[in-house]
Amino acid sequence: MVKPTQGAPRRRIAPQVIPQVITGLEPGPFHARIAALNHQHAWTNWMGFASPAVLDSVEFEYFAIRNQTTLFDISPMCKYAIEGPDAERVVNRLVTRDIGRLSPGRVTYAIWCDEDGQVIDDGTIFRLADDCFRLCCQEPQLAWLSDIAWGFDVTIRDVSREIAALSLQGPTSAALLRSLGVKAIEALKPFGIASIRIGECEVDVSRTGFTGDLGYELWMRPPDAARVWDRLMAAGDNWGLRAIGYQAVEMARIEAGFLLPKIDFLSARSALRTNRPSTPFELGLDAMVDLAKPHFNGRRALLRLAGERPARKLFAVEIERDKPAANALVYHRRKREVGMITSALWSPTCKRNIAYAWLDAPFGQTGTDDLWVEIYLQREIRWERRMARCRIVDKPFFVHQRRRQTPPANM
Repeated sequence: MVKPTQGAPRRRIAPQVIPQVITGLEPGPFHARIAALNHQHAWTNWMGFASPAVLDSVEFEYFAIRNQTTLFDISPMCKYAIEGPDAERVVNRLVTRDIGRLSPGRVTYAIWCDEDGQVIDDGTIFRLADDCFRLCCQEPQLAWLSDIAWGFDVTIRDVSREIAALSLQGPTSAALLRSLGVKAIEALKPFGIASIRIGECEVDVSRTGFTGDLGYELWMRPPDAARVWDRLMAAGDNWGLRAIGYQAVEMARIEAGFLLPKIDFLSARSALRTNRPSTPFELGLDAMVDLAKPHFNGRRALLRLAGERPARKLFAVEIERDKPAANALVYHRRKREVGMITSALWSPTCKRNIAYAWLDAPFGQTGTDDLWVEIYLQREIRWERRMARCRIVDKPFFVHQRRRQTPPANM
């Protein structure tokens, strides 16, 4: 050890600040920036990455989605490149909708099934060129994609760590991008893709998101992540930009009518019991199944199931009063158990108590009257049981015209 010269003044060395990561989790490309803002130090596990649950206040973050602009790191999503002469055939074999109708520069939401017609996962498919696609989803799919692509002239790569991504959502998101000189957003329609520059960084922007509102997703190289984040945050002061966590996104997701694996349904590959996975018809996703297109995985089973009434089905419901009913049981005439609640929320924007409910046939399909939800709530350490009436409604719960308005209003 080198000792300082006697009598020489001591030089103070500033301690190095290292963003903390939960044990066993990996820091993402934006982790240092997010950690500096995470006053709650609340992290959750998203595909092995440390993702913020809430940074400041879930109330502030939720209302920022609906009234300002928000920034959420979606880099942990699983991302796969599907490229080659047979790329379209492979993707069309994978999903239930006709990808041949998807033009280059466009995005679509899709689901895919196993041979029994049970849903494996859902996600977004980006058609970047005639022979180049990108699949983004919640759960790992490389092994499944490799099986689907066997025998085709196509290359499939896991590019999850090669692409950093941000979700920029909210009424003022277009105005923020305009302030950065992004002119492409004027003509960018919902589910469109464009190449832009933010500062010196090349970024792909898609008009997509899971909030049911005006918003964009930004896709970039990980080395550019911090610079893009800094440019957005610097420009965002005038537009109320706020970094947010998962809990606020979850609230907006429920309002927007999007289903979530492991919450609203189980993947056919992760379920342990044979009666736990769900078909597209049980999930109410009939419109996403094109039985007239060429063969795809699960088509034979879905052809048979299309003519049958599902034994159970997932519905959007509205519940009286204001107590969320997550995981509650549903009864007919207060006595007979006929289903259960998955996602549930008192919607601050809609001013409605909303939820998704699995109902056994015929309830929800032909019998829709006299349905009740059993809710347990705690008041000053005492539990109370409440039976609240519920009714089936259409989803999504939250719809705003600015989501599709092109060019977007300069709010």
